[in-house]
Amino acid sequence: MTRQDRFPALLAATTMGVYLLLVVGATATLSDAATACAAWPACGDGYTLPAETVGWIAIGHRLAALGVGALVVATVVSAFRRSTSRRVRASLSVVFLAYPVQAGLGAYVATADASAVTSTLHLGVGIAIFAAAMAALTWWLEAETGDPDESVDAVGDADAVADLDYVDGTIDGTVEPAGDASSPVPESGLPRLRATAAAYFRLMKPRLMWLLCLVAAAAMALAGGPGFTPRTVALTLAGGSIAIGASGTFNHVLERDVDRRMQRTADRPLAVDLVSVRRATAFGLLLTALSVGLFWLVNPLAAGLGLLAIVFYSVVYTLVLKPNTVQNTVIGGAAGSLPALIGWAAVTGEVGGGGLLLAALIFLWTPAHFYNLALAYREDYARGGFPMMPVVRGETATRRHILWYLGATLVAAAILAATADALGVLYVGVGVVLGAVFLWAVVRLHYERTESAAFRAFHASNAYLGLLLLAVVIDSMVV
Repeated sequence: MTRQDRFPALLAATTMGVYLLLVVGATATLSDAATACAAWPACGDGYTLPAETVGWIAIGHRLAALGVGALVVATVVSAFRRSTSRRVRASLSVVFLAYPVQAGLGAYVATADASAVTSTLHLGVGIAIFAAAMAALTWWLEAETGDPDESVDAVGDADAVADLDYVDGTIDGTVEPAGDASSPVPESGLPRLRATAAAYFRLMKPRLMWLLCLVAAAAMALAGGPGFTPRTVALTLAGGSIAIGASGTFNHVLERDVDRRMQRTADRPLAVDLVSVRRATAFGLLLTALSVGLFWLVNPLAAGLGLLAIVFYSVVYTLVLKPNTVQNTVIGGAAGSLPALIGWAAVTGEVGGGGLLLAALIFLWTPAHFYNLALAYREDYARGGFPMMPVVRGETATRRHILWYLGATLVAAAILAATADALGVLYVGVGVVLGAVFLWAVVRLHYERTESAAFRAFHASNAYLGLLLLAVVIDSMVV
């Protein structure tokens, strides 16, 4: 960003500063620190330095609150000195007025009353301040970088896509086919055998496995207890990997005709007839049976949720949501959330609060993650006839939704920290640092509006969730 663009950088820094205070204050680590320094503004009689190391965490939190308060004042002053919109000024006014209230609540919780009611109120006000700052940033970026000629309302979902005509990748005239696969299919012999084996592996969408298995692993570690055994972990991750393979295979079968029209999918195994529909279907059914069988060895609930995940992705998402509604990515996020419930159920035998919170985090993260890919492949998705957000509502609205869902994801991560005693410093550090990187990539996307910027934000979202889940596993296991 240039010298003239310092305001959004200041606003983004303020937003992440507020988030830092929110997520640190939500952890059990700070609760212990507050007990060791139950005075204000310092410890002891209020003006004594802490005698214990843990007390310095509370002091650090209070100094950080002072620094973020200065950022809030600077941001509000800057907003009112320039021609910001009324809703940006209103949002920042909420931040400015609520911040001292939040600081007062923090002092009260630390020194007088750390009950569940006051702690929840303290967390709620913090979330409100963060939401207001995030709203101001979103509206500023939309006003500065958005295209006013793009529609911001739904215009008919699948019917709108049918009305779009493309020539050479641009909206204009008639549809052009995506063309042949980039690499020829071997005719026979060992090359054909190798290509076929690789094709069956590709049907399983292996690139999705690591992240979704990490979701299940995080849920199992978070649940902990006597059910968290090597056998349970091994069976659950093996069953989960195969379930992802089954879902991916059925997706290839059901979208084979559309895949031939899209450049990025034109070389898929069924699109180039390297694997027949009948054999791919049989392969998917075999994987389903193996997956459910492995889950059943854990417990029946895990098996039922595993089967539900396969059916939801293969049928509900692929056949119903993806080709028919602009909300396909949002509702389809439930498929990615199910591994959290499976992992929790595998260890505990039930669907518990921690698993639901982790599932909610994944659900909210999915649009913030996938909309970046949809922006990068906007023309390809339109060619395939899919009513993705950028195709139906435009890129400006899509970038706005990315920020909204990113903010919601960060709030869900903070609430998880507030409710899971096992999460501590590592989780907080990863969540704030990688959340800031993710936000920075999305802000850059607003200014650059290029395919490379969309991929940068997409990869930042992967790094954020992957490392956050890894932090959940590590924090949970070292407690």
